Amino acid sequence: MARTKLSKQLSQAEIDRFLVEAERLHKSIVQPLLSPTSEHYRALQGTHEALLRSIPEITGKDAPFITWNGTGPVRPA
Repeated sequence: MARTKLSKQLSQAEIDRFLVEAERLHKSIVQPLLSPTSEHYRALQGTHEALLRSIPEITGKDAPFITWNGTGPVRPA
């Protein structure tokens, strides 16, 4: 059997597919109205934080589906 060399990063098509799925996961995490004191809320927050940290590492950019309502970080134009 021949060995194949594994790539070190995702292709653009794979990154695009990852972003689509990340947005779906983001929406499924933030949509339920849960009490901040519940175990499910805390577990989902941990998952959400990991998801949001992984997006810039993989894509090199912030998540395009996260919007700030004018009070978020200031970005130079």
